[in-house]
Amino acid sequence: MLEGKVIVVTGAGGGIGRDIALAMARAGARVVVNDIGASVAGEGSDAGPAQQVVNEIRAAGGEATANTDSVSDPRSAGRIIATALDSFGRIDGVVNNAGILRDRFFHKMSDDEWDAVIKVHLYGSYYVSRAAAPHFKEQQSGVYVHMTSTSGLIGNFGQANYAAAKLGVAALSKSIALDMQKFNVRSNCIAPFAWSRMIGSIPTETDAEKQRVDRMKQMTPAKIAPLAVCLASEAAADTNGQIFAVRNNEIFLISQPRPIRSVHRSEGWSPETVATHALPALKAQYFDLERSGDVFSWDPV
Repeated sequence: MLEGKVIVVTGAGGGIGRDIALAMARAGARVVVNDIGASVAGEGSDAGPAQQVVNEIRAAGGEATANTDSVSDPRSAGRIIATALDSFGRIDGVVNNAGILRDRFFHKMSDDEWDAVIKVHLYGSYYVSRAAAPHFKEQQSGVYVHMTSTSGLIGNFGQANYAAAKLGVAALSKSIALDMQKFNVRSNCIAPFAWSRMIGSIPTETDAEKQRVDRMKQMTPAKIAPLAVCLASEAAADTNGQIFAVRNNEIFLISQPRPIRSVHRSEGWSPETVATHALPALKAQYFDLERSGDVFSWDPV
């Protein structure tokens, strides 16, 4: 499905990114495997994980090259795209998968914990996407696949930084889709459910949290890869600006915010009539304070 294509996969040294990189190569793509080799919290660096995935791809007969630049700096992100151009002469797709976690309840979160997560997920997705954009525009083709999360789309405890970044990624993807559709460039999101090193840091202090993590262990990173490969291919040429979720053998199309009910008064509103008329009329459609696990409450299929 991807014969002749060149795909960059960020954060591809392990977990979901690794399986996406391997699947892209099996589908015929030449792959830039980007990973700085940091901890789940984004600390440290190691060239080994990216090169190991490259070695796996090459051993299976595919073409790949490693890159260890960080997505969180614009110049460094530019070097990721330059690696594709220098190694393979073109760039056809970007999978923005790189991420870190620094979970903390909001009232305890530090500025550094906020900045670090926003920088990798949201800024990183922007920087790498922006570096690829001129090449996509010039060749009148290109594909973005971004990783979002139900922590942002729905909600979760202790992840204000991660949730804000991931909901921002969904908005970024939609904006790219709108701005670049005239150049035949597509942009879509995947919210993955998969047991990975990053998910492995989720607290398991209560029985409910332990049960949730046990369910997630059934969902391997390889389950995410087929959708990512398809979205990067011409088979998904009419799919743009969408948000999907993958949970084991399930694929979901996620809704996007739209008006669901309205009220009006011909004379306009006062704070008092908002309190006595608007809020009571709209209250039946209020959304509960749900978390991702409340919405996806059944065992993975």
